[in-house]
Amino acid sequence: MTDEPEKASRHDKKLSAPAIEQGYLAKIPSPSLRLWAGLCVILSVFVIFAIHSIRQIRWLKDFQINVVQRNLRASIQLLRLENDANLLGTSLRDMTAKQARYPLSAWKPVFERLHGDMSNALEVETRYAVRTRATGYETSALTREVNDFWKAAAGEFALADERRQAETRASIQADLEARVEVITATVASLIRSNDQNQIEAARRVRRVYTSFEQSNLALLGILLLLAVLTGLYTLQANRKTFQRLRHLAEKLQAQSEHLRKLSWKLIDVQEATLRQVAHDLHDEFGQILTAVGIMLTRAGQKPQQVPASALEDIQNVKNIVEETLQNVRDQSQMFRPAILDDFGLGKTLEWFASQFSRQTGIHISLQGSAEGVALPPEEAIHVYRIVQEALSNVARHSGAEEAMVKIEESLDELRVEIRDEGQGFVTTSEMDQAGGEGFGLMGMRERAQRLNGNLVIESTPGRGTVVSVRIPLRSFQLESAAQKGR
Repeated sequence: MTDEPEKASRHDKKLSAPAIEQGYLAKIPSPSLRLWAGLCVILSVFVIFAIHSIRQIRWLKDFQINVVQRNLRASIQLLRLENDANLLGTSLRDMTAKQARYPLSAWKPVFERLHGDMSNALEVETRYAVRTRATGYETSALTREVNDFWKAAAGEFALADERRQAETRASIQADLEARVEVITATVASLIRSNDQNQIEAARRVRRVYTSFEQSNLALLGILLLLAVLTGLYTLQANRKTFQRLRHLAEKLQAQSEHLRKLSWKLIDVQEATLRQVAHDLHDEFGQILTAVGIMLTRAGQKPQQVPASALEDIQNVKNIVEETLQNVRDQSQMFRPAILDDFGLGKTLEWFASQFSRQTGIHISLQGSAEGVALPPEEAIHVYRIVQEALSNVARHSGAEEAMVKIEESLDELRVEIRDEGQGFVTTSEMDQAGGEGFGLMGMRERAQRLNGNLVIESTPGRGTVVSVRIPLRSFQLESAAQKGR
């Protein structure tokens, strides 16, 4: 139930080209490029911040594992060495005391246990200690001192095995006790160095945390500044864009109002033209045909003056004239039905349904009545044209053998529905879009809007089409009441 799409498409091109040339569709600058650039900058700062944070965290983790924890373990081993050295000193004093009750060989298991424990502690301390030049030298000296001590202790125990107890005690007191004091002093120095390293490590960790906090605050400030600048730019760009859009919308609205007024003017011109054509056909051309028919009738009534061979031709011409006269009257009524001015919209639709069925062979069933519709003829003609165009589309496109026109009237609204069971069409195609539909549908929509109503077209391929128009009657009723009051 649409007109040819090529005509509508050409019409749209003719309308759209001047509009573009006049600047109604001027290009609006897009802030997308700069917004993307701002977003990339913010994301880059985030990435840099993330990389910096990860590196700082990894450094702290490695520092704590490789320095703090190792230094702590080394300190524990140094305390273990210090404790063993103190036990050695105590054992040496007990061994060399004058009132000692046990032979020197009885102390050998104690020294062997302390030897193993100190060797293990020294090995672990060497593995975990964080070396500097000073601590490295002290650790090497401690290793030498411990090894020298155990060599000397082994010699002393060898002398004790040869029954030289008194000489061995004097040698132990003179040599080994001095060695233990040196070992104790070296261990104490290493403990102090480790404590100092632990304090320095804690300071470095605090400095890193402080620097990390400051860098985080700086980066947060930069991100906040970038976010504020991006937001301000976005607001400014959107404000300019919306100003352009509003300006464009105002132009389009003005153009739309101008085109609508032009469309309504064309409808008025069309109605005036059809009224004049109907008048000319009915009054002038109809009168001519009537006069010709009368003259032919008079000629046929004088057989003595007309040859017999011409009487049959006169009758045939008379029949043609009468048929033409009837067709002229029917066409004039189709152009502008006089019955609309005399009897209103209801009788006009009944007459049109009968005439349409007779001319097209499509059965039209009319349901409802519009006898009480308060529409003046100059407004009712638009409802008539909508029904006329809809049924014409049924005859041209649907292939249906029957159609229905349903009229429903209420206090405030007139509803007219034209339904057929024809082949239908796809309403979401280009033919049903604004600016892309046929002239017939455009005219139907414009006429419905002229009456402050709306027109809806529903169609499914293979299931027919329904054209519904709803016309509010309140304004016409008020206007009619006002005229009666005058």
